[in-house]
Amino acid sequence: MSARQTHLTRLARLARPGRGGRPGETFDRRLLAPMMLGSILNPVNSSIIAVSLVPIGAAFGAPPSRTAWLISALYLATAIGQPVVGRLIDLFGPRRLFLAGTALTGLAGVVGMLAPNLGVLVAARVLLGFGTCAGYPAAMYLIRSEARRTGHDSPAGVLAALAVATQTIAVIGPSLGGLLIGLGGWRATLAVNIPLAAAGLLLGATRLPRTAPVTTAERPGATGGRRAAAGLDLPGMALFAVPLVSLLLFLMSPDARHALLLVPAVAVGAAFVWRELRVAEPFIDLRVLGGNLPLLATYTRALLAYVVSYAFLYGYTQWMEEGRGLSASQAGLAQLPLFATAILVSTTTGRRSGVRGKFLVGAAGQIVACALLLLLGAGSSVWLLAGVAVVFGVPQGLNNLALQNAVFHQADPERMGSSAGLLRTFGYLGAIVASAASGAFFKQRADTAGLHHLAWFLLVIAVLYLALTVADRSLRRVGAPKPDGGGADPADGAAAR
Repeated sequence: MSARQTHLTRLARLARPGRGGRPGETFDRRLLAPMMLGSILNPVNSSIIAVSLVPIGAAFGAPPSRTAWLISALYLATAIGQPVVGRLIDLFGPRRLFLAGTALTGLAGVVGMLAPNLGVLVAARVLLGFGTCAGYPAAMYLIRSEARRTGHDSPAGVLAALAVATQTIAVIGPSLGGLLIGLGGWRATLAVNIPLAAAGLLLGATRLPRTAPVTTAERPGATGGRRAAAGLDLPGMALFAVPLVSLLLFLMSPDARHALLLVPAVAVGAAFVWRELRVAEPFIDLRVLGGNLPLLATYTRALLAYVVSYAFLYGYTQWMEEGRGLSASQAGLAQLPLFATAILVSTTTGRRSGVRGKFLVGAAGQIVACALLLLLGAGSSVWLLAGVAVVFGVPQGLNNLALQNAVFHQADPERMGSSAGLLRTFGYLGAIVASAASGAFFKQRADTAGLHHLAWFLLVIAVLYLALTVADRSLRRVGAPKPDGGGADPADGAAAR
């Protein structure tokens, strides 16, 4: 059977309600709390660090080029871990992976809170990266499984709620970080993971369903976990990690001295492709993914969008503290208009399943916001800073929502966990590019000249994002109603390919 036939067979099977499920049943809202909490663990740690970089640098005598590792370390671990944990969730269900990841997040909070130097703090951020890997793939897996159980093919309201939750915490992170620093210093921004992890463990243990492992390998005598383990492509995961680590390390320091890091990225990457095209149960099914150009375009858009989003989150916030002279708390408060705008945009557009309009408006908003950075200087008024934040809030509220909905409709339903993980991987590639760009343009200090150079770089990225969106005609079909007037079927876009 060809890869395409196998893919269509899986889609047909997954389109039917699960055993015992009856179409018309509603989404189990007991799942919402652990889904939301698990999904916000990574964005809260991604954004809260923005206002912590300057006080951490002062505490350890480290310039921006060194404190940038606090950002990159989290994304390095997460970019590798998200699709790996997502695949484990596809095979074994979300409960065990969710609980293990949440426990690791709490441990990372303890290590970070007690860190005696920058190296230990970077190690704590690596632990955080791996610990927060399970939340988002688990949530997307549960949304897909609940859609199958209830017969509701497009739970736009639940997808919107998930997007709003992650969007909200990502945007209010700097403000929360400023408040925590004011109360207990920068260590409080690490300690916050301890109560969050405790709540996650409680919710996960009491509300997440116990699921039997998926029987992915039809081996005689193999049942349950043994069959699921047979479908676990450990060599493929290892081959995936090596080139990704090499590429990410190069992106952190993109110069001629580190060009040799690209050699293992290319060589081992080629070995990964060779293997994944030949094994029966690959870690990443390149045969299906390679024929799914709309999904690949969505992943590319995620990379570009996150470059702009996180460069603003980190670079602009650092400039407000060092170039504009605001305190960490004031810089966090200056981001509040972005929070209000993003939440308003997400909540008003979230139940609309179409994504093309969201992508186009988000792309235009990014271009306008990046251009406004060129107007800023050391004497810029607070009102101008607030205006820049409001404009950035529009693409912030639209892009993540559209990316999440696009993957839900375009991905193979049987690999929803790993597909959601790959979305985050591409996003974190963009975040690492943003971190590297901020470190390159802010050599020793986040001054206005560096901000303007960063703005020109982001304008190029934003224009590429718009061009890719305009050229992608497949977006017209994502979330579009069926000809009979029914709701969109998440499998339609994938099956059509």
